[in-house]
Amino acid sequence: MTNMSSESHDINSSRNGESVGNLLDDLETASKLPAKRRQVSIKPTVEKATSALYDSGAIPDELSRLVDLLTTGPTHNHLDQASLGALVRSLYPAGKVDDETVLKVVGALGHGQLKPALPLQSLLLRWLIMVYHILENPGILGQTYGVLFNLLDTAALRPQLCHLLALVTRRKHVKPFRIQAILSLSRQTGNDPSLVGLLRVFKNYYPEIIVGDATKGRASAFKHPDLEWRKRLDEIQKSQLERRDDGPRNGFSVNHVLSRQMKGAKASLLPSVHTLHAHENSVTLEEIDGVDAFVANLEKIELPTQLVAVLADPLLQKLLMLRPNTEGFSRVSNWVTACMGDVASGDGDINLLLDVVDVIHDYTINTRAFPPVLSSFFRFLFTIWNGSDKRDVVLETLSYVPVEQFQGLYASLLQPLEGAILDNTPESQVYLLKFYTSLLRRWTTILLTAEDLDSVPVGSIRELNIHVKQLTLTLTQTSPTASTYLSILDFYDANVAMISEHKLLKHVEITIPHALVVYILTFSSSLVVVSRLCGILAAYKRGWEALMTQSTPLRALTHHEREQINAFNGCLMDICNCLWRGRAFATADLNAQGCRIPKSLQPKLDGYLRKIDSSMSVGSAFDFSHSPVFSLQARSCLWDMEEAEILKGELAARHAGPVTQNSLISLGHRGGLQISWQAYRAGMLRYLEAKGFPGVPELMYKTMKNLMKEKR
Repeated sequence: MTNMSSESHDINSSRNGESVGNLLDDLETASKLPAKRRQVSIKPTVEKATSALYDSGAIPDELSRLVDLLTTGPTHNHLDQASLGALVRSLYPAGKVDDETVLKVVGALGHGQLKPALPLQSLLLRWLIMVYHILENPGILGQTYGVLFNLLDTAALRPQLCHLLALVTRRKHVKPFRIQAILSLSRQTGNDPSLVGLLRVFKNYYPEIIVGDATKGRASAFKHPDLEWRKRLDEIQKSQLERRDDGPRNGFSVNHVLSRQMKGAKASLLPSVHTLHAHENSVTLEEIDGVDAFVANLEKIELPTQLVAVLADPLLQKLLMLRPNTEGFSRVSNWVTACMGDVASGDGDINLLLDVVDVIHDYTINTRAFPPVLSSFFRFLFTIWNGSDKRDVVLETLSYVPVEQFQGLYASLLQPLEGAILDNTPESQVYLLKFYTSLLRRWTTILLTAEDLDSVPVGSIRELNIHVKQLTLTLTQTSPTASTYLSILDFYDANVAMISEHKLLKHVEITIPHALVVYILTFSSSLVVVSRLCGILAAYKRGWEALMTQSTPLRALTHHEREQINAFNGCLMDICNCLWRGRAFATADLNAQGCRIPKSLQPKLDGYLRKIDSSMSVGSAFDFSHSPVFSLQARSCLWDMEEAEILKGELAARHAGPVTQNSLISLGHRGGLQISWQAYRAGMLRYLEAKGFPGVPELMYKTMKNLMKEKR
């Protein structure tokens, strides 16, 4: 993700952390308590609030609450002046400032116990000066002119008042008594530059008035108090405006702000919707203002002159989806081809193509369409793309590629993509895997909505799975982290979602994960990974059963599927041996593969464990009680069982752990919990399920014969 300077933060950047609203709750609560009665310092909250305001500004509701807080007098507001001052200096409105907010500030000016301190009033006046250009109704200050003018004798507020009055003053405000008041006050203060500056503003409206030498002294220029503050405010206001333009909009009216200026050596413009040469009885897209009008005039609507606008306008997209037009898609193709030609001829650069990617991305997301010309576009892009700029946008767009013959698709599009994106880092491999996961999910949606699956090349699903198998195995070596393992499981989650649909299972072949990937994830240090893996394997088993054990199988097994059955059963047996039966790495059972651990290594592992603890063996090292992943859950499960018994009566002894079959028998003899080994393990499955780890129980119930009839 590209780093951004604080000056270019998006309007919503601060919303990623604590919201301004939540911080305001804390500030309002703290303001009601003297500092000595607060349990924690308020300074960190103030710092977070000022940072959030700098990043995103205050929306109207937040601005109103902040002004309420800042205009409350010290008798009811116990925040220190430094904190209040910091809040005023960071009071960036994200929108227009309404009349009520302005009146609150004006009403807080002056002397009295209920008024804020004068330094804070000075800052509030300064703030009014800096937001004057974004007042919802600038005339509101004209209505308070008399109030503001009568405060000029307050020296602490005079410079800011004069500046604000200079902005507000109009001809109607210039009265003889006010001129006299300024002249008198100016003499008393030794020709205060602020007063001299205001008097010059008065004289500009009435040059004929005689003020003597009063305007000849040094005068304030009334410059903007803080240009950097104004610059940041403009950025926030611009971001807010763009957010309104790009945010949710009426999809049944033409969006007139969707024109996009392309960057690059040669500027290119994506036009807005305009219908030229319309006659009196024409119905144009520009006239449509809602869904009713769109439906009523669907057959009458004139196509706009610039059909390439379909790439950006949602209403035109709907029209061409309901009334397909060959010319429209031809123009889109020509426009995209022209952009590629500009770059190829040197009239454009990669930035032009990346901007086109943004346009294509929005079009693809909205229409779920991927015209053939886009394949040519992306093949061209991959020849000059660095593989990182706008990577997320590129990959999300490509995930809408329709189901095609995999070999052809791989050669024409996916292989060039891999060449561009892979840079010998695990990060790029993970990005590629996530892309294939998204692609598989899109294809699942396409297959589910297809009327005739026989006409769809469903064999591409199997070939995609075979291709991704190697990628997942590579990732277990290059990035053996829980995060990577979860990305791998996301891909196989998408697989089992597909084969769980009987409509699709009739046509799509089952392809299991690579056996080594299964074993590596089985011995992951993450309980979430192991649980999800087991849940996925249980779903695969349901798929096999739908094909093999039902009285009326959905279809016959393919050769590819028959080759996988033994490997799949071996994975199930090995996992059950590790977790349930206490026989890790055993190979004597039918289909057991000993987790593919070399037989020569097993005695060495066993000998190593017995040196550490003579009661340990490699066979039981991975059961619920001894596994590093499950041991804490096993101890907590038994503890809960014992606590339940204590509520019923007294236990003479409690189990110290780890739990074994013999230790439970011994515990019962000593007056401890009376529970069998089978009941304890069944309780462990229920405990895992209750704690949000249903994968292991699901697999055990699906695999172990003595549990298949167990009621959860």
